[in-house]
Amino acid sequence: MVRLFNNQNIDKVANLVHCILNIQRIFTHIKEIGNPSIKPCIYAMWHENQFCIYGIENWQNLNVLISNSADGEIIARTVERWGFKVVRGSSARKGCVSSTMQLISRLKEGQCAALMIDGPRGPLHKVKGGAIKLAKETGAPIIPVHWYSAEKTFITLPSWDKMKTPFGNCHIINLYGNPIYVKPEDDEAEIAERIKASLEDLEKRAPEEFIKAKKLKLWKKKR
Repeated sequence: MVRLFNNQNIDKVANLVHCILNIQRIFTHIKEIGNPSIKPCIYAMWHENQFCIYGIENWQNLNVLISNSADGEIIARTVERWGFKVVRGSSARKGCVSSTMQLISRLKEGQCAALMIDGPRGPLHKVKGGAIKLAKETGAPIIPVHWYSAEKTFITLPSWDKMKTPFGNCHIINLYGNPIYVKPEDDEAEIAERIKASLEDLEKRAPEEFIKAKKLKLWKKKR
């Protein structure tokens, strides 16, 4: 089977993706609503909303967990060029221990982390344990985040995760839930349900919050 990506062409592909997304950044306008701005913290989102990290403040302090796949390599090189910190690994694959230890270390240093909690390959909207384990080890709260736009330029891609992305001029909100603190003795299944319930609540609230943001003309105000 012919590999689509290899060491010779992967950097070229990453450069192309970076170029395309850099153009899109000019037309992408994100406003945060309800970010408690706690440091350190663990931002938790569905895989479909992974591009919402662009709207999180202080990129230089944010570590993004990205899979070790070839696709992940392209994404990693792109987000590193934007100024994010990248940790390679997965909640269910080789490299899990190494990536977990890196994230624990960086959280204890006061940095933040962003995890796509049903990634890297699903099942869709099933909370995996990575963020919960990090919260137990570090005491950093989990902050659910959901992004939303009612505009037609906010599209859904035909991928397994139904990824959301702006395509053209687009106004978007990043909507944050209440911090979820996890004690070492807490039941992981119960915490997973709390995270899922919070993300579902954010999804329900998002259309109304978007209307409020438009009325307040948030996108005309400085970040």
